[in-house]
Amino acid sequence: MKFTNGYWMLREEMTPAYATEYARHIIDGNTLQIYVPGSHILGRGDCLNLPMITITLTSPMEGIIKVSAVHHMGAGCSGPFAEVTETNPDVTIQDQENVLVYQSGSLKAVIDKSPNGWKMAFYEGECFLTESSFRNLAHMTNRKTGKCYMLEQLAIDVDEYIYGLGERFTPFVKNGQIVEMWNEDGGTASEIAYKNIPFYITNKGYGVLVDNEGDVSYEIGSEKVERVQFSVEGERLDYYFIGGGSPKAAIRKYTELTGKPALPPAWSFGLWLTTSFTTDYDEATTSGFIQGMADRKIPLSVFHFDCYWMDAYEWCSFIWDPKVFPDPKGMLQRYHDRGLKICVWINPYIAQQSYLFKEGMENGYLVKKSDGSVWQTDLWQPGMGLVDFTNPDAAKWYQSKLKTLLDMGADCFKTDFGERIPVKNITYFDGSDPVKMHNYYTYLYNQTVFELLEKERGEGEAVLFARSATVGGQKFPAHWGGDCSASYLSMAETLRGGLSLALSGFGFWSHDISGFEQTASADIYKRWCQFGLLTSHSRLHGSSSYRVPWLFDEEACEVLKKFVNIKCSLMPYLYRQAVIAHQQGIPMHRPMFIEYPDDRACDTLDKQFFLGDSLLIAPVFKESGEVDYYLPKGIWTNLLTGEKRKGGTWRKEKHDYFSLPLMVKENTILPVGNNAEEASYDFADGVTLYLSEFTEGAISTVEIPDQKGNTVMTASARREGNKITLTTEGGGKNWKAGLLGADSIIEGTGNQIIIEC
Repeated sequence: MKFTNGYWMLREEMTPAYATEYARHIIDGNTLQIYVPGSHILGRGDCLNLPMITITLTSPMEGIIKVSAVHHMGAGCSGPFAEVTETNPDVTIQDQENVLVYQSGSLKAVIDKSPNGWKMAFYEGECFLTESSFRNLAHMTNRKTGKCYMLEQLAIDVDEYIYGLGERFTPFVKNGQIVEMWNEDGGTASEIAYKNIPFYITNKGYGVLVDNEGDVSYEIGSEKVERVQFSVEGERLDYYFIGGGSPKAAIRKYTELTGKPALPPAWSFGLWLTTSFTTDYDEATTSGFIQGMADRKIPLSVFHFDCYWMDAYEWCSFIWDPKVFPDPKGMLQRYHDRGLKICVWINPYIAQQSYLFKEGMENGYLVKKSDGSVWQTDLWQPGMGLVDFTNPDAAKWYQSKLKTLLDMGADCFKTDFGERIPVKNITYFDGSDPVKMHNYYTYLYNQTVFELLEKERGEGEAVLFARSATVGGQKFPAHWGGDCSASYLSMAETLRGGLSLALSGFGFWSHDISGFEQTASADIYKRWCQFGLLTSHSRLHGSSSYRVPWLFDEEACEVLKKFVNIKCSLMPYLYRQAVIAHQQGIPMHRPMFIEYPDDRACDTLDKQFFLGDSLLIAPVFKESGEVDYYLPKGIWTNLLTGEKRKGGTWRKEKHDYFSLPLMVKENTILPVGNNAEEASYDFADGVTLYLSEFTEGAISTVEIPDQKGNTVMTASARREGNKITLTTEGGGKNWKAGLLGADSIIEGTGNQIIIEC
């Protein structure tokens, strides 16, 4: 929110208390506490009748500094709070003549002691990052409403861009935007979002996480064009300043703090097909879809039953509608016999007509109003209530209902919704602040379901299809982009949202191929199939019409088959990138500036992306088949055509439905599997190691995992002159090698071959 009226003036209703100058400090172990009065102190009399802000610096782990700024400590600050990891790092605190220096790893906060000269500057080593100084950190009181706020303003450098803040469909670069952290169900075509994460990073290589699950408000170069402002209601503001030296390192450190994504099972990377939302269907319909895919030899991994697997008016009862599914257990077994995994739709709402409503009400498992009655609404489902996941018994009760579905044959769940969470006159079992629970609710919801899957299916077999999220939600993959429309504009905004979400550490991501609302043209369907099969998780889903390809045209079947085959064959590469996301927190879908932080042309690119560290993808967003995209310096090879392109420039090309810019970075060993029909197989057995363009003296290494994420084969290549020596370890002897764009394939003999280039 805005507090000023131009640069000099405040809004009439606001009374400020600015951090004005250093007064004194206390050092207690690794904690530095600084007292900062709200005006300049000339003499003892000035110490009276003035506000003061108390600033505390701590470090939860190396390279991260937590800043806590408090006006009135007695006001308290209730949770919930995001779960973070603390490792008690070594910290140095220097009390010098003119400054205080608080250092954790290579990250420093330097506090100026000058009279009337408050400044707290952050450095990575000796490199200046940003600072808070004159009239930046403040407590504000609204005299009309009586509400109080804490705010901070950090400097934006020339050529510095701000990114992230969760899944946002507005412009990718956030400079100039106003952003509110409030989860809402608003589709992909508005400024509101399903996944609000109060964490941003910049192209200078640092990030800032506001430690508040409530309605954090951002003015990003919008109220003050030189500053990122973030504010919260109340008497306290906490934020983590996260260093790293590069955007990728900052993301890695952020996920060390808030949690790394779990590793999804390999089968989840295959094609998902759904019933769609409001369509009519029964077992004959779903079996017809599955058989239709098999008849056209389109590999299918997961079949998803959306809302109407349950009867109307009783979502969620977790009971199959007997009118259309009289034998659900038998049906699911028949689908398992065909090699399919099963996903079913759920949400955390309990309709009044569900038999679970009375059970939940009587046992205190539903969220209550302040007067002790159950909160209910008719929005979405008649008289629905909300499961109170802050009550451990309610979470176990909810899990017990889902376990029945797992015992019946379900393998995973689509955890829809979680955004429509009330705040007015609400009481939670554990006493949580209702405003903060509005965003945090989704964390407890998805955690409850994910932990059940891990328990029942085993670690490494749990996967969700989740829509809402908050800080830490990346631990429970995967997430999809929500309700997009069947247009190229919506396809582009979907990609923007996914790239923005990736910057908050979400390693795995999907979207509704061809759009959720309306029905796409055959042209858009085919282009979206290309794009959708080149993301970590791929799902055909819609609202009021089916998404099987033959309803668009027969060529759509061929296009879909081709790109499912490509994705399956790329699983040795893709699953290694999934392991990296799991172990290091680096997402599979990466904005261009993450891979090329020193290439200024990459800073604003949002219609192309990296899938892992070696594949650059530029989806086609025009019916003409034309695509404009940028290649950083180097020699790039199109995986589909074998054509080589020199980088450091923009390119304009035209592609049919069976092609797009799918570019392999130079000095890459790209492992391609021997199975184009399944996503889950032995990735090392019969693998072909394709070499892209190698520069003189270049050395490259690739690891191939098994389905548990363990490395079972390693390949290394080095070019000297016109020869590339390729060496392997592990993985048996059954491997091949070749140059991208060349016809010849060499059988691996022993663990080393030499390729002429």
